[in-house]
Amino acid sequence: MTTFPTDTDGLPACVASALVTLFAGESFELRIAPVAKRIGDATVRMLAYDGSIPGPTLEVQQGSEVVVDVVNDGDLEATVHWHGLRVENRYDGTHETQAPMKIGERFSYRVQFPDPGVYWYHPHIREDYGQEMGLYGNILVVPSDPDYWAPVNREIPLTLDDVLIEDGKIAPFSRSETTHVAMGRFGNVLLAGGEPYLALTARHCEVVRFYLTNTANTRVFNVRFAGARMKLVGGDSGRCEQEELVEEVLLAPSERAVVDVLFDVPGRATLEHHHPNRCYPLAAIDVSDENAAPSFASQFEALRTNADLVAERRRITPYLAAAPDKTLAFVAEMDMGVPDGAFVYACPMHPEVVSATPGRCPECGMKLLPSQGAADPAPMHEHGHAASDGIEWEDDMVDVNRTTTPANMRWKLVDTATEAENHAIDWRFRVGEQVKIRLVNEMDSDHPMHHPFHIHGAGRFLVLSRDRVEEPNLVWKDTVLVRTGETVDILLDVTNPGIWMAHCHIAEHHEGGMMFSFLVDAA
Repeated sequence: MTTFPTDTDGLPACVASALVTLFAGESFELRIAPVAKRIGDATVRMLAYDGSIPGPTLEVQQGSEVVVDVVNDGDLEATVHWHGLRVENRYDGTHETQAPMKIGERFSYRVQFPDPGVYWYHPHIREDYGQEMGLYGNILVVPSDPDYWAPVNREIPLTLDDVLIEDGKIAPFSRSETTHVAMGRFGNVLLAGGEPYLALTARHCEVVRFYLTNTANTRVFNVRFAGARMKLVGGDSGRCEQEELVEEVLLAPSERAVVDVLFDVPGRATLEHHHPNRCYPLAAIDVSDENAAPSFASQFEALRTNADLVAERRRITPYLAAAPDKTLAFVAEMDMGVPDGAFVYACPMHPEVVSATPGRCPECGMKLLPSQGAADPAPMHEHGHAASDGIEWEDDMVDVNRTTTPANMRWKLVDTATEAENHAIDWRFRVGEQVKIRLVNEMDSDHPMHHPFHIHGAGRFLVLSRDRVEEPNLVWKDTVLVRTGETVDILLDVTNPGIWMAHCHIAEHHEGGMMFSFLVDAA
């Protein structure tokens, strides 16, 4: 297998991420190049935008336009996708909207920022490789309305990620094909802001706004602030309908959340990722005895209702009971081959579940795969979609997962009206249309699991309902998590003409073909 390089000899050291403020009409150069980054005890070869992981945070004004000149000095041809931004189609950063930059080439993007909130940029060629290697960065769009957000003392953009390190290096990637296609490539080291255990500080009763972005290839993050209080105020594209005090926030790959955090207890607070079987510390926040000034604690207690989203709820009411305009099913097909000699059929996630004939695992519904010899009689570990709430929190089938490629693991988006799959799906809309799309995550699949479904900048959408239960708190979205067996209805507000992608944002699923493009005509 020919792999991408892992040597760190002669590479510049990774530097701290910068905050770059850009005003309307300004230009900025962004360079893709390898760096040597220290992660724990290992120094590993990674890729960076402008030498940092994450890349620089771009702070821009709502309604502005800037030029970003990207130089590709990386390992392979590249584009940059401006995730969540409703940009002009030719600058969307996919192979369908531009000729990819070969190594040594450059491309100028004119990027518009019509909506306030937090967005990000990343590759759209071999996302599985580029994102894992460190190519991601945030964009903060400052609202034109100064009262759009409640006042806070500070703002911190924070990426959440994981990397797979083996033998002191980033685990190798094949140049010719994507691996880990079944579940995606889970990392064994978790990163916040590019660091394995980030150190932050706060003052007593300080209110800090965190812009959280999940940049991981496949891991879903469930975020808590132990020792502090958290208020959810926004999501993918701006503020929520109703601010709410929460204990945790769930982020699928590419989703964002905007949370205000009140550090009302001096000492040590911890940013943590929780799931049913494990807690990962992500960052330590040392809270001093010094009182924050000015004090925004009283504003933190106020839970604002935002009139713009309340108006959207009234507008979308007729769509709740309406039939969908389009329905997409999420389906998997596995073909791992049949070994020579004696074998049994076993579940990769529950190896104690065996059968002499093909079938499905009664615990998780996954297809039983041929397995050489008898299964391990170890007691059943805690897994199954009911226990995990429809989310694969960890890679519970490591050996099988690492050998899956697009050749033996086929992830499919299926238009149920036409039975067209992936690239064969032929949708066409017009600017100004409201399109109700039903997303059905099929349990009758060789490997049922969750999928974060992302739509590029043709518009933005609202989640109408999950399993026919109306969404309780609206926020404009570009990515929605569809759990195992779940049906999610969304309403796409079509605003931009061009050819646009829609795909699963598990990087290995996307690279394995779980995507299609659709056409939007001008009004």
